[in-house]
Amino acid sequence: MEHLENSERAERALASIQEVLNIIPIDGADVIELAVIQGWQCVIKKGEFNIGDTGVFFEVDSFLPIDERYEFTRKTSYRQNEYNGEGFRIKTIRMRGILSQGLFMPMFIFPEISGAHLGDDVTDLLGVKKWVVPEFATSGGIAKGNRPSGVKTSDEIRIQSDPSLLEALIGKPYYITTKLDGTSGTVYYLQGELGACSRNYDITEGEDALYWKPIFKYGLVDKIPKYIEKSSYGGLVIIGEIVGPGIQKNRLGLTEPDWYVFDAIVFDVAGGRYAKLAELKMITDELGLKMVPVEEAGEDFNYSMEELLEKAKGKYSSGKDKEGIVVRSAGEAAIKDVSFKVLNNDFLLKEE
Repeated sequence: MEHLENSERAERALASIQEVLNIIPIDGADVIELAVIQGWQCVIKKGEFNIGDTGVFFEVDSFLPIDERYEFTRKTSYRQNEYNGEGFRIKTIRMRGILSQGLFMPMFIFPEISGAHLGDDVTDLLGVKKWVVPEFATSGGIAKGNRPSGVKTSDEIRIQSDPSLLEALIGKPYYITTKLDGTSGTVYYLQGELGACSRNYDITEGEDALYWKPIFKYGLVDKIPKYIEKSSYGGLVIIGEIVGPGIQKNRLGLTEPDWYVFDAIVFDVAGGRYAKLAELKMITDELGLKMVPVEEAGEDFNYSMEELLEKAKGKYSSGKDKEGIVVRSAGEAAIKDVSFKVLNNDFLLKEE
């Protein structure tokens, strides 16, 4: 299958070597202070680091293996279940009223990463995995293998993990969508084959399979082949969020499952590429699909980190806190793709 040309979305490094950009005192705290790491803020031991020091940063949703070096987190972070096994989950917490997002530790206690440099991804070297949350209450279908080649996962990078993305988007066309709290569901039509995927697996066809529900609900068995036949595309991957009863906490208050599209990969003579906003709207309109809500679109992106974190707050129409927003470039397909998510801190704290 063709590969994606110059638009590969950034993979998330759960554990990486990062620099202390700033240290901020915490009122009334004698033994802790706040470190700024990339775009995150993280509570650290007072005096353990100076501005400019490097260390190992474990992002929120990291799941650390059982190891003496992490035992100090046991009281708040130890977890054991069938989805993740046994280990320590790093999550968003409050300490002395201050938000702490991640764990920052000195490099010298990790001899296995000796020689690592600023920015290096050490996730695999330290045996760190991503914390997996069961995404739906009922069976999503029978997995028949890994996702096909060309069907990419949809885990957007958090802006705090790569603040340079803000600079890359400054002054350029953009759009902002609401991030829905459900499970990622993908529909693909590649080499004449129609299929559906969960975040990680190709799912066997079945009317009771959650990930095939969008196909049957919107008549895509007939619609997609006909659309491909009359278009210039050689293949199509449509990525959306499945929401509704039994999926996460059904924050939209729906009475039946539904699917909201937020991305598409189109395959043509140049290979695979992500569709920009106008093209994505055209695809969803032609196929009669719903898009995630577009909160804002503009020609001159000029948001700061703080402004985006504030914009990520708010509620769904049901009155429940929304998960956040996703920001994407909106220019011509030839422009380098920029895409990241900004999570609602109110949502994170309630979820934890």
